[in-house]
Amino acid sequence: MAGPLRLKAKSASPGIASGPAFLAEELKAPSAAERPGAPAAPRTAGGYAALEKAIDVSIGELERLAEGADAESRDIIDFQIEVLRDPSIAEATGARMETDANVVFAWVATLDAYIGELEAADEEQMRARAVDILDIKNRVLGALAGTPIADFPPGSVFVGKDMEPSRFLAHDWSKGGGIALFAGSTAGHVALLARAKSVPMVVGTGRFSAVDGDPVSVDGDAGAVVLEAGSMLIPPLAPGLAPAGDTQIAGGELRTADGVPILLSININDPAEIDALDPATAGVGLMRSEFSTASVADAANEERQLAIYRRVLERAAERPVTIRMLDIGGDKPLAGLEDLPALASGLRGIRLLLAQPEIARVQARALLRAAVFGRLSVMLPMVTFPDEIDMMREIFREEAEKLGRRSLPHRMPPIGMMVEVPAAALMLDTFGFAAFFSFGTNDLTQYLAASTREDVDADDGKAAPAVLRLIAEAVKLAGGKPVSICGDMAGNPSYLPALLAAGLRHFSVAPARRPAIRSAIIGLNADGTRAAGE
Repeated sequence: MAGPLRLKAKSASPGIASGPAFLAEELKAPSAAERPGAPAAPRTAGGYAALEKAIDVSIGELERLAEGADAESRDIIDFQIEVLRDPSIAEATGARMETDANVVFAWVATLDAYIGELEAADEEQMRARAVDILDIKNRVLGALAGTPIADFPPGSVFVGKDMEPSRFLAHDWSKGGGIALFAGSTAGHVALLARAKSVPMVVGTGRFSAVDGDPVSVDGDAGAVVLEAGSMLIPPLAPGLAPAGDTQIAGGELRTADGVPILLSININDPAEIDALDPATAGVGLMRSEFSTASVADAANEERQLAIYRRVLERAAERPVTIRMLDIGGDKPLAGLEDLPALASGLRGIRLLLAQPEIARVQARALLRAAVFGRLSVMLPMVTFPDEIDMMREIFREEAEKLGRRSLPHRMPPIGMMVEVPAAALMLDTFGFAAFFSFGTNDLTQYLAASTREDVDADDGKAAPAVLRLIAEAVKLAGGKPVSICGDMAGNPSYLPALLAAGLRHFSVAPARRPAIRSAIIGLNADGTRAAGE
């Protein structure tokens, strides 16, 4: 059994501390109010008045935090209050709102621009100020959403990329504990506070994998962090690792009766299905990211999205994972965004993301950062025209450059598209920049039959022959790129012969449907005919 892992770091505050790890970016269990069946939380109100109120609430919280604080702590809080009272910040946010940006995303974009300027500064002390502005950004976001930043258990070792000063000040350090930061700065305000309060702290550990609650030791004297067995540094992706679009199966796990390899993945539609993912049997052909963003506050929360995506990728281990970007709009509203003109005009999927790029940029950053943790591919929803992929790829490139300037680990994943619009299916040969294609038969059937989903579902498969013919023609137009199917049709054994005959070799189905589809595939030849003796 491997022994403890000792990581070299920079000492920011002397002393030695041990305790259970508190992973600042780890996905926490939902609160009672977030559990299914609980009363819905009030949606975030839009408008400048909501921003002013959130700023006032944040100032009040900081003033209460400053009561009885020492001089150094008071100076830090006074700086944050001064920034919040600066009218130029609110005015810049208001200007973004006038261009149809939701108040939450207008605030995020304004503060992110400020943070980016500080992180690009030459002087370390200026770069260290970026976390102070991040602190302000998150505090106001919490006030807008009605979800203030929660404390962590006393005696814990705080583990994360960085730590906000107000979070340090609000915590009770009398029970012990320490701080281990992947990045951070010895010149930052948290380091200053840690030295003043004799809290052991190290920075610059690099990202490492650990489980929430694992024993961790911080050696602020030698500049090191000691992790228990099972923890590890996050290594770069191996150069030869295949993208998630690859349809070959190591070891021939599943083959048709005549020996053709088939990849059988699962769809993830709910957080509970993440824990049920077994990397020994399947990867993820479709993860619908909507469940990770129940409200506008979630859609603006890059760290929360990153934690969910990382959780899926680490659970999948070496298996490929395809995450679909937010498919919102139309009949899929997002709480807090109902007032957007883009929603009023009926936009959905990639068209809404391009019309409201602030939503896409947050998710793109989370996906880029998550890609270092496994075999990630990104899928774009409701694509109709090739230039939509081009524009989204440009957003990913721009956000990757920003992450690079901030020295945040990231990787550009393969970017493919859902094929769920008939116009796109008929023109697949024109989508040159799509890395792969995946047929979403639910929407494809609806739009091909000019019907609602409910009507199609109740139509006893009358539209199926037309859908199957369209898929067969589209596969021919794919030009040899990886092609899969992830809609309900993939999980229905009666359609398997036609889908195999069309050339499909990658099926992604609901976890409960996987045994039946696996059994059906091994009884069929690759051309869809039944095997001899079946």
